[in-house]
Amino acid sequence: MRRREFIGLLAGATTWARGAHGQQAASIRRIGVLSPFAPADTLLWNKALLRGLRDVGWVDGKNLAIEYRYAEGRKERLPELVTDLIQKKVDILVTTVTQDTLTAQKATTDIPIVMVAVGDPVATGFVKSLARPGGNITGLSQMTPDLSGKRLELLKEIVPKASAVAILYNPDDQLSTLDLKEARLSAQRLGIDAHPLEVRAAVDLEQTLRDAATLRVGGLVILPAPVLFENLKLIADFAIQNRLPSTFHLREFVAVGGLVSYGVDRSDLFRRAAAYVDKILKGANPAALPIEQPTKFELVINLITAKTLGLTVPANLVSIADEVIE
Repeated sequence: MRRREFIGLLAGATTWARGAHGQQAASIRRIGVLSPFAPADTLLWNKALLRGLRDVGWVDGKNLAIEYRYAEGRKERLPELVTDLIQKKVDILVTTVTQDTLTAQKATTDIPIVMVAVGDPVATGFVKSLARPGGNITGLSQMTPDLSGKRLELLKEIVPKASAVAILYNPDDQLSTLDLKEARLSAQRLGIDAHPLEVRAAVDLEQTLRDAATLRVGGLVILPAPVLFENLKLIADFAIQNRLPSTFHLREFVAVGGLVSYGVDRSDLFRRAAAYVDKILKGANPAALPIEQPTKFELVINLITAKTLGLTVPANLVSIADEVIE
C-alpha cells in the first residue's frame, strides 16, 4: 500500500473512531438522585435502584451515568444540591421523600421527577391525581397511615400492660401528621393514652426525649419524618436506657436497637422506581404515568432488645416476622 493511501486510510479510521465515540457518549443518559439523608442511610435503597435499572437494561457506567447528591440531614442544602444536578443537565431527577421532592418541584418544571416514597402526593400538590399526575412528577407513594395503627397494635401485643405511649412526630411533615391521626384513633380503640411530642429539627430532639422520660408511658412510637430517621440510633439508645419498648416504620430502626418495625419495604419502592426511569428515558410522558402504591411490607423484630427490656415477644409474631435479630 502506498504511503499516501495508508495515511488517508488511517485518517479515515480516526475520524470513524471519533464519530463512534461521539455516538457512544451521546447514548449515555444521566439521572440525578437527590436525598435529604446521608449516603450510609440510603445504601440499601440505592442498591435496589441500581438492581432495578439493570433489570430493564440500564447500567451505571455503561449506558447510564448517575449523579448522587446528599443533604446529610441539612435540608437547607437541598436547593443548592438540586441546582447542581440541573446544571449537570440530568435527564431525570429521582427524589426520596416529600422534603426533597418539594425542593425539586420548586427548581424545575421541565426535567421529569421520579419520586420514590412521598406521603400524599395529591394533598402536597405534586400531582393532580394518582391516575393522571398531569405534570413533570410521577413515581410512587408510601402513603399508608393505617400502618401506624398496626404498629401500635403490635406494641400492645408485645407489652399488654402498656396503658400510655409517647409519640414522636414532626408537625411540619405531612406524612408524620397523617400517621399521628391514625395512631391516635388506634390508641383510643386499644384504650391507650397517646402523648404526642413534636420534633421539628434535630436540635429539638434531646429536649423532647427528656420530656418523654418524664411521662409515665409504656412505649415509644416514632412516626415517619426525615428528622427522626436521621437520629434513629439516638432514639433507640434512649428507648433502651429508659426501658421503653419502641416501634418505627423502617427496618433500619430495629437494626440499631429499636424493638420492632412494621412498614413499607422502601428498598422495594426504589427497585420499582427504576421502571419509571426506564419508561421516561424511552420517551414516556411523566404526566401520564400513574402513581403506584406500596405492595410489599415487612415486619422486623429485635429479640436482643426484647431480652434487654425483659420482654417476651409472642411466638406468633416471631413466626410471621420477615426478619428477626437475635
